[in-house]
Amino acid sequence: MGLNIEEQKAVERFKTEVVEPSMTKLVILDFWAEWCGPCKALAPMLEKVAAEYADKGVILVKVNVDEEQFIASQFQVQSIPTVYAMFQGQPVADLTQARSESQLKQVLDQLIEKLPLDPAGGAGGQPQQDVGQFIEMAEQVLAEGDAERAGGVFMQVVQMAPDNAAAHGGLIRALVAGGRTEEAQSIADALEPALKEDAAIQQALSALELASTKVDDGELQALRAAASENPADMDKQFAFAEGAFAAGERDEAADTLLTMVEADREWNEGAARAKLLQIFEAVGLEDPWVVTTRRRLSKILFG
Repeated sequence: MGLNIEEQKAVERFKTEVVEPSMTKLVILDFWAEWCGPCKALAPMLEKVAAEYADKGVILVKVNVDEEQFIASQFQVQSIPTVYAMFQGQPVADLTQARSESQLKQVLDQLIEKLPLDPAGGAGGQPQQDVGQFIEMAEQVLAEGDAERAGGVFMQVVQMAPDNAAAHGGLIRALVAGGRTEEAQSIADALEPALKEDAAIQQALSALELASTKVDDGELQALRAAASENPADMDKQFAFAEGAFAAGERDEAADTLLTMVEADREWNEGAARAKLLQIFEAVGLEDPWVVTTRRRLSKILFG
């Protein structure tokens, strides 16, 4: 085909992520970029509608035109956002002008009526990869700091897959990140006992517990001052660390707890170390910040 190695890789990615799923499903193909304001404005609507239509065989695939320039050129993308509907490897509709939920749903309903979609992918039931796609999307949105939007996607997944622990855990963490701890607690309290044992739920519950120590700006300043004026007072250091993390000042919280571990790792039955481990679980063990902070803790504990 005369393609270089990078172009061949791009084609393979497109085949795996778009063409193969489109053999049985309707793929909403969204060409976007980080710098594109209209793309970011359109994204929540596309995500919401795709989640609502997932059980009808609709999935959303986002293509970053800066990262996939070859694919964008093959579709002759001149401006973004550009949105297509794909079925069996071919564009079947240009969805770019469908800028509202009602407009997009109207076009999707027409396409679904005409096309021989297989929502179950030939396997029966809701395909797990579809749910996983939305969870991954919501996690990315949450990592970017948009807790409200992430919570909306997680809620859609919970409605599609009520037994999915990752979706419930993500929803709780999104609510916590958005300051809606009472709602998060209500959802946590309503979980089935067996579901609470899942690692994803445990992570969310850790985040919820840590958020329960949240203080206002005035209280945080008072805790910071008390800790600064009494560096040897472990109780004051610990109180400030808790308040700082709940307020989003995780670097200050970690620095304080690490200093406490270094000064007296056995204080209050190892409470500072235990709090650090709880923070690691709440943030996520694979998070780069956690990886770096764990290394600092290991260096203190093991030299």
